Amino acid sequence: AINVDGYLDSKEAALLEPYSDEPNNSGKLLCTEEGLAASFKQVFAAGVQPIILAMGDKAIDTTLNVIEQTPSEARFRIEQAAVLNKNLVKRLKKQNVVVSVQPKVISTEFTVWSATKRLGKERARWLHPLKTLIDEGVKVAGGSDCPMEPLSPLLGMQEVVLRAEFPEQRLSVEEALHLYTLDAAYASGEENVKGSIEEGKLADLTILSSDPKAVVPEKIKNISVEMVLVNGRLIIF
Repeated sequence: AINVDGYLDSKEAALLEPYSDEPNNSGKLLCTEEGLAASFKQVFAAGVQPIILAMGDKAIDTTLNVIEQTPSEARFRIEQAAVLNKNLVKRLKKQNVVVSVQPKVISTEFTVWSATKRLGKERARWLHPLKTLIDEGVKVAGGSDCPMEPLSPLLGMQEVVLRAEFPEQRLSVEEALHLYTLDAAYASGEENVKGSIEEGKLADLTILSSDPKAVVPEKIKNISVEMVLVNGRLIIF
């Protein structure tokens, strides 16, 4: 991945305006637009997907500035894309950029890092606005940030369904499932062979003990994996 800025917890994520509790600190860009453009050229030359880590709104703005000036049909993916605003969401959609999130990190940023205090209420409202992104047509893929956070995608699903902070950004169970299936496959350019059970796709299947849509949301994380097949081959039973 290409790192454009640092992390929120260390206040190194690059912001357009200073941190609310540290008015002389706006984070730090680790990569200029020129440097990012040069990195894109290297990525394209290697024939791989551009994956960019950008957390703050300034870093995301910088990334989009370069993407908008890059003639390429590559599927760009931004990891984290944490601090957003209306304009950035529209630009993400226009450029078909995939946003890759780690749902357990979201609650940690509010409960452990005190995001509302560090960013201010208005900016915190735009911290990982998953429902807004999905409603606007931005593809969102789910991950874990393991080993910093637990690996379980079921826990990640529960987190976004029961989100406590700014609950208007909660997702339905169906939307949460898409983060780890169809949209995860889209993020890696494999939506034609993975992500759903359809004729012609690989037999990559996970059998769960319960339907996540049928249990109470608080028990999604307790669902167990009973069987896993990868390309039709039994891995776990």
